[in-house]
Parts: sequence; C-alpha cells; structure tokens
Amino acid sequence: MTIERINVPDPVSKYKKTENISKPSKDLKKDSVDISEEAKLKAKLEEAVNLAKSAPVVRKDRIEEVKKKLEDPSYINDKVIEVVADQIMKYFEI
Repeated sequence: MTIERINVPDPVSKYKKTENISKPSKDLKKDSVDISEEAKLKAKLEEAVNLAKSAPVVRKDRIEEVKKKLEDPSYINDKVIEVVADQIMKYFEI
C-alpha cells in the first residue's frame, strides 16, 4: 500500500518557469584593455632587472684590464692604494 500526498506541488515546477529573458543586443561592443603609463614603465623596469640578473657577474674584459694595470710597477702608488682602501671600506660599510 502506498500513500500519496494530495495537492502537493511538483518540486520541479518552480524551475520550469522562465522569466522575461532579454536577448543580447546586436550592437555588442568588443572588449578592450587600457594599460596605464605607470604599468608600462614598471614592465620595462622589470624587464631591465631580469636582464641585469641574467647578465654574467664576472666581466672578463674588466678583469684583464685590471691585471694589465697591476703588472705595471708604476701604477701602484699611494693614491691608488688609498682609493682602493676607501672603496673596500665603503663596500663593507666600515
């Protein structure tokens, strides 16, 4: 024996109803993106930083130049030693 409910609405009936649905107009505008000048500048800066990071740390041409200067006995004098010492102290924040 089965008991059926009387006057119970169909649970799916509320989903069958459709409201006024508007159709998209034929004058659809295309999407567009505006990039600010600040964002463009930041992108260029980021590109420059990445390029600098990928560059070799050791500049062989500069090393060869310094080696040649150090081989010359007249190059090393008190002025050169003082400048180099100052730069080393500045680098190590002494």
